[in-house]
Amino acid sequence: MGSSERPLSPHLDIYKQEWTMVLSITHRITGAGLAGGTLLLVCWLLALASGQEAFGAVQAFIGAWYGKLLLFGWTWALFYHFCNGIRHLGWDLGKGFELDTARNTGYFVALASVGLTLLTWAVGYASVGGNS
Repeated sequence: MGSSERPLSPHLDIYKQEWTMVLSITHRITGAGLAGGTLLLVCWLLALASGQEAFGAVQAFIGAWYGKLLLFGWTWALFYHFCNGIRHLGWDLGKGFELDTARNTGYFVALASVGLTLLTWAVGYASVGGNS
């Protein structure tokens, strides 16, 4: 049997996109995003240790609209990954595999991550008096 006669492996485009599939892919993407955000945190810490000039440059980047957008996305990724990780712990215990439960806990993860992100930013904004 030649290589041209072998069947092709299934690919993502042949599967019906399900809510749980989207959540799983998003979990992986947020994990990668958290790694990138952690690099930004390391840059901030190194700048803090390096002196006023380096710290000011990093603070200027973070304080700009695109820096705040990155931080907002990182915050959402953190809460999404955290909430979905708790969901996965339930699965590790053998709970929540029923289709309705898996779908509903997925909706909860999505809503909780958005709600916690907005709450965190609202409280943070209020605590600095809107001057950030």
